[in-house]
Order: sequence, then C-alpha cells, then structure tokens
Amino acid sequence: MAMDLWLKEMQLEGEGVAMSYKIKETLLRKQTQYQDMAIVDAEVFGRMLILDGIVQTTVKDEFVYHEMIAHIPLFTHPNPKKVLVVGGGDGGAIREILKHKSVEKAVLCEIDKDVVDACKKYLPEISCALDDPRCEVFIGDGIKYVKEHKNEFDVIIVDSTDPFSIAEGLFGGNFYRDIYEALTEDGIFVAQTETPFFLPDTVRKVFNDAKSIFPITKLFMAAIPTYPGGYWSFTVGSKKYDPTQVDITKIPEMDTKYYTPEVHKACFVLPKYIKQVIGE
Repeated sequence: MAMDLWLKEMQLEGEGVAMSYKIKETLLRKQTQYQDMAIVDAEVFGRMLILDGIVQTTVKDEFVYHEMIAHIPLFTHPNPKKVLVVGGGDGGAIREILKHKSVEKAVLCEIDKDVVDACKKYLPEISCALDDPRCEVFIGDGIKYVKEHKNEFDVIIVDSTDPFSIAEGLFGGNFYRDIYEALTEDGIFVAQTETPFFLPDTVRKVFNDAKSIFPITKLFMAAIPTYPGGYWSFTVGSKKYDPTQVDITKIPEMDTKYYTPEVHKACFVLPKYIKQVIGE
C-alpha cells in the first residue's frame, strides 16, 4: 500500500484555514538556532523552504514575490547603487537586485546562517547570486544592522517572515524610523506586508506606521499562489520618488516572468476593500 505524504500548513493563527501540499520527499529538516527549517520537494510546487511550518518560497512561484519586491523600488529610484535586504536568506531578492546595472553593492543581512547555507545547497536557482562579487552576506540582526548604518543605502528591502516570533520587530514604527535614517536623502524602502484579506489589522498598522515617517507611502499588490489568500501586499516608503509616477517608457527590457512596466503601474491600483483597509 503506497502512502501519500502531505504537508498541511495552517495558513494563519486561529483562522481555521489550511493549505495542503503533496510531498515527494523531505530533503532537509533541521532545528536551527532560531527556527524549525525544512526543505521539501512538493509535487506541484517543486522544492520549498519551510520555516516554523510556514512555506516561505518555492521554486515554482518565487519569481512573483522576488521580482515585485525588488523591481518596484529599483525602477522607481533613478540610480540605485547600494541596496540592503533585511531577511531574505534564500537570496531571491538579491538575484533580482543584481539584474540592475547601476547597483554596485547589495548587502544581504540575514539572522539565520543555516537558512542561507540550506538555500545555496537545495535552492540554487533562487540563491544563485549570493556568490556574485557585488553581494555581501552579513549574518546578524537586521534591526541592529539598520541602526548602525545611517545615510548609506539608496534602497532597503525588508524581506521578512511573518510578523510573529523572530520577525516581529521588523514590522512597524521604530524599525521604519531607523530605516528612514539608514536611507540616503532620496532613498526608498519596501517591505512585504502580509495579506489584507486575512490580516487587515497588520496591513493597516504597517501602512500607517510607514505613512507617519515617509513623505510618500504606497501599497501595491501581487498574486502569489502559495501565500495565504494568494493576493499579497507590499508597502513602499519613499523620501522623494513616487513609484506611481514612474515614466514606464524609460524602464529597460529585463529578464522577468511577472514584472513588466505595465504591471509596475497596475499593481498600485487597489481593490476597494483594500483601500478601505488602509483608510484611503
């Protein structure tokens, strides 16, 4: 009798929603210093990174998230040279950032070295740019790192896990103030800011925290199949450049699967219920 192995991911605490994935094999299971990490090979989504029981990225749909979190701010800024990614140990955001010719240095600040090592071994198509000479991998606390680097980065990307346990401090108020200080005078920051359908209060709080600090704050959306609700929010805080006012005719051709100049414009057009969530 053949037995099917299924991974059941509880989508959100106490929401009574779960997503199930049929698993071909478990490639790695490890308790790191910070979290329970697994890499599995799923029938539909291929290899997946799972942290504390939550799917972080899969080889099949990662391109949506990584392209959108990187190209929206990098095509909004006219000349991004130095970029910081907080979290994002899988390296996908770095891979997209380094497609931009203007970028001279991209720093990945990830707290859990085991995640970086595992992704290099099992998710090479996502982590492939971590060995690029323009990339510096710093293992340590992102909150502390941001505090210690004032006026240094053109773009800061917060590519964090959900706002529970180790990532809680990466959402909102004080951290966003420190990000503002770490950015250059015309810097831009972007963060993944959860699902408006299931976590409207989180989306609202994060958006308002950013809005109280940055002169220009915008929410944009992308469709990511393995994230709760499938429709995901990102928040941009910018000192000078409005991401909705980018001249998309000047955006050069780039090797992407989701992001296009048209999508850059369209992703800021919000459904009514999401506008209501953020009070617009």
